[in-house]
Amino acid sequence: MAGSVRGFRFGAVSAGIRKDGRIDVALAVADRPAVVAGLVTRNLVKAAPILVASERLPAGLARAVLVNSGCANACTGEPGLAAARQATEAIARELDASPEQVLPASTGVIGALLPAEKIAAKAKELVAGLSADRADDFALAICTTDRWPKVAEATIETPNGKVALLGIAKGAGMIHPDVGPPHATMLVFLFTDARIERAELERALVPAADHSFNAISVDGDTSTNDFVVALASGASDIAVSAAELGPALLDVCKQLARSMVVDGEGAEHAVDIAVRGLPSEADARRVAHTVATSLLVKTALFGRDANWGRLLAAAGRSGVAFDPSRASISIAGVEIVRNGLTLGAAAEAEAQKLMSASAFAVELVLGSGPGAFTYLTSDLGHSYVDVNAGYRS
Repeated sequence: MAGSVRGFRFGAVSAGIRKDGRIDVALAVADRPAVVAGLVTRNLVKAAPILVASERLPAGLARAVLVNSGCANACTGEPGLAAARQATEAIARELDASPEQVLPASTGVIGALLPAEKIAAKAKELVAGLSADRADDFALAICTTDRWPKVAEATIETPNGKVALLGIAKGAGMIHPDVGPPHATMLVFLFTDARIERAELERALVPAADHSFNAISVDGDTSTNDFVVALASGASDIAVSAAELGPALLDVCKQLARSMVVDGEGAEHAVDIAVRGLPSEADARRVAHTVATSLLVKTALFGRDANWGRLLAAAGRSGVAFDPSRASISIAGVEIVRNGLTLGAAAEAEAQKLMSASAFAVELVLGSGPGAFTYLTSDLGHSYVDVNAGYRS
């Protein structure tokens, strides 16, 4: 059960957006305008709520985040923008707040227009039901194909006392986030009672997202609706810097990111693709990304096949220069390739046994340089096709 964070209240209702009748609209409200920093998808095709939120984020303050599942409100043109604004205006009226301080987010099928009137009709009930202890309802309402809600927490010890941090996310498919400053879908909402300047909050958020959400992949598809937003209520009256908040923020983001990959649609394995020995982190990241998103690699992971040729071939097409004759590869701690050559069937068989685990690591050592990076991926099997072939029906 998610804990509470001073200065925030949460709520959720069923507005009839989803066909199954479950709760589908979530609201998080700060008791007073909270410092906010956000990152949005770099996909050229951006959903209406992303465009509206991007207009509002630069102000640096927000009272609320309004999220719906069941409709992405993406590729809906001007009517979609109007719907996102209408829904946030209805909430703002109930909060006696400026609509510009209500940030919208949506997840669901692309191409369907958000029925803003359904949210507006539930606005009074939604606000009336707000409570500090309803974060779990918020987390449940934003799920789509998720098998479970995603929540992570941390406490930051400071000389002046403790600061709380709560992260809530959703995501299982259409997961290959590429989010950056605006200055299935992944939605992430981070709440802290710390007192922090906006520039410091963003300074902590950007690297945390880059080394967590931007380093995972389920299916290689970057959503039109990906959104990461952090709000600081200041209710603790304890001031923190980016350096103080950063480690806890990264930890919470990594927990949420891993939960998404573990929950990948049809996934049976979460696999860390660790690459090291290259001249720079950027080189290692590029190789890890290429290996982690290779369909041949991901299907081999599903089949529990220690097919190291697919791993090395994917690394070789990454565009990063290395000497294949120096490559070493390990799976689940078992070395199967050394100096570019197989160590034999016995080594592969040992590794293959360990690939039955729900989580393990694949390591590629491609030289002696300092560059290293780890990308988290999932296997890809029949269940992923089953989920997505009939997603709209």
